[in-house]
Amino acid sequence: MKKIASFTVNHDKLEKGMYVSRVDGDVATYDIRMKKPNGGDYLSNSALHTFEHLFATYARNSPLSDQVVYVGPMGCRTGFYLLVRDTVSKEQAIALVQETFRFVEGFSGEIPGSKREECGNYLDHDLPGAQAVARDMSAVLAGWTPEKMEYAT
Repeated sequence: MKKIASFTVNHDKLEKGMYVSRVDGDVATYDIRMKKPNGGDYLSNSALHTFEHLFATYARNSPLSDQVVYVGPMGCRTGFYLLVRDTVSKEQAIALVQETFRFVEGFSGEIPGSKREECGNYLDHDLPGAQAVARDMSAVLAGWTPEKMEYAT
């Protein structure tokens, strides 16, 4: 079988940040790398789960909501994918992710979609853990530009 594009990226060279993973037709996929691959420090399942609920809720309620196709975690627990229509500029995508991290950092209250009838694993949430990751990534992405969105070769 043909190797998929994301497996051709040298993960040993990846650092925390936000990258253009691929563009397929009218959908751009962004790699939001929140942990260094193979670095021994990964997103915990419960923090990742909470971050997913908050990220998806924020992005789908933002001014770009109609352009958001998908938000979801990477199976390796080093980050998230954000898929948007190609009408969203790189600058807009960066701004949305930066705003999302600020939203998660300051969030209080009930996690959206965390009731038993709304979630398949409703007991597995960690808001403080999600907020710690958001704080870290806010610092990483401060001043991020489209020029920084290319994978290292």
